[in-house]
Amino acid sequence: MEADFSEMRNELQSRDGLWRKIQLECQRLHTELLKIKEYKDMQDIQMKPQSSCVQLTEQLENKNTELLLFAGSQECQQEEHNKIRNHVYQEEQPHCSEQERMKTEISDLTEELHQKEITIATIMEKATLLERQLKMELETKDKLLAKQQLLEFQYQVIKSENIHLKEMV
Repeated sequence: MEADFSEMRNELQSRDGLWRKIQLECQRLHTELLKIKEYKDMQDIQMKPQSSCVQLTEQLENKNTELLLFAGSQECQQEEHNKIRNHVYQEEQPHCSEQERMKTEISDLTEELHQKEITIATIMEKATLLERQLKMELETKDKLLAKQQLLEFQYQVIKSENIHLKEMV
């Protein structure tokens, strides 16, 4: 009986250790999730250069309008117009590709975050299941222990009756 009880205690301790490992993993994943959210927030802040790209485009359009007015009178102004347009286009290209890269990166991070949330949910479900199983086993062990104590008490009663009967005989 003591061996069984010791075995039960060891099993409970090992399950408790597993439960603690799961909790630590959940905490680690939660910390990682917070880091990813911070990174996403930083990416959102960095998306603001898009407005500067729009401003540059608006400036280009304004310059185009001015140059068209003067185009008929001076060829130099036409060349200047082309230079400005090329410069703005060259400035706009890195911003647009950077935007696309950031969108792709945010999409990848969002997918990774989603996968980690699924993993956390799965771990939590498993932890809940293990906890329920552990509670059921503890209840079973408690019932068996109570039954054993009852049997031991009955044994003591019968033993004392037996001794009493022997003395009487």
